[in-house]
Amino acid sequence: MSRLADDWLQALGQPAPSYAFKPAFDFQQSYKGEGYLAEFYEQANGPSSSQRVLLLLPTQCPEPVPAVVVPFYFPEAMLGFELNSGQPLPRYAGIEMMLHLCRKGFACISAEAYHLTYKPSSRSRDDFQRWGDMAAALLADNPNWSGMGKLVADTRLLIDALSSDPRIDAGRIGICGHSLGGKMAFYTACLDERIKATLASDFGFCWPQSNWHEAWYWGGKLAELKARGMDHSQLLGLAAPKPFFLIAGEYDNEESWQLMQKAPGYEKYPERRVICNHASGHRPPMKALEKGYQFLEQFLCKTDA
Repeated sequence: MSRLADDWLQALGQPAPSYAFKPAFDFQQSYKGEGYLAEFYEQANGPSSSQRVLLLLPTQCPEPVPAVVVPFYFPEAMLGFELNSGQPLPRYAGIEMMLHLCRKGFACISAEAYHLTYKPSSRSRDDFQRWGDMAAALLADNPNWSGMGKLVADTRLLIDALSSDPRIDAGRIGICGHSLGGKMAFYTACLDERIKATLASDFGFCWPQSNWHEAWYWGGKLAELKARGMDHSQLLGLAAPKPFFLIAGEYDNEESWQLMQKAPGYEKYPERRVICNHASGHRPPMKALEKGYQFLEQFLCKTDA
C-alpha cells in the first residue's frame, strides 16, 4: 500500500472494536417485473443493524451478467417507484439508474444508507434530520471513524454480495451514483479494486463545491484534510487508470475537470477520464445519463477492455 493510500484510509478511520459483526445476507422476497427480477435481502452492516438490499437482475440476458452497484438513500429511489405497491416516487423521477441499467443488461444492487439503518428512529424516511441524528450516534460510538468511512464500508458490502453470486460476472462490476450516491460511488471505486469502472453525477469533486463538512461525510476532519493538501485528484490517482466518468451540472463544473486532470496515471489513457458538463442543474438530463451508461458499457461489457 502506498503512503498516500494509507493517508486516505487513516482519514476515513476505523470503527471501534465493538463494531465487529458476522456477515449475513438473507433473502426476503422477490418480484417479477417487465424484463427484470427484483430480489430483496437483509444484509448485516453492523453488530446490531442491517441494510435492506435490492438486487435487480435482467431476465433476458445470459448469465453471468456484468453488474453495477448503485448507492443512494434507499433502493426504490433508484427505481422510481415502490416495488410492493407500484406507487411512483416523483421526487426521484429521471434518475432511476437501477432501472435504466438493468434494461441495458446489467444486474444492479442498492441498499439503504446508514441514516436509515444505524439505529432506530421515529423520524420518517424522508426526514433529512435523520442524517444528523445518525451521524452523531455513529461518531459517539466510533470516535475514530467518519461518516464517509461508514458509507464506504456499507457500499463495499454490496460488492461482497455481487462477488459471491454465481449469476454475476465478478470481474465486470462497476459503480454508478448521483449526488450523495456519487460521493459513495467515487470513494468506493477509488478504494476497492473489484470496481472496474465508475459513473458519478454532480457530487462535488472539489471540496468547496459540496457539503463535505457535514458530519455524515467528513465533519471536523475536513479541515485536517485541507491542511494536509489532500484532495480528490489524489484519490482518483490512486485508482488510475480505472475508467471514471463525471456528469457535471450544478455542483460540478469546469473546476472539477481542472482538478480531475491533476490525477496522475491517466496520461496514456485519456479516454478513461471523462467529464460531461450539461450545466443545466443538479438533476442530469437523460442525454447526459446515456453518455455515462455508454461509458460503463464500453468498459464492463467487453472482457478485453
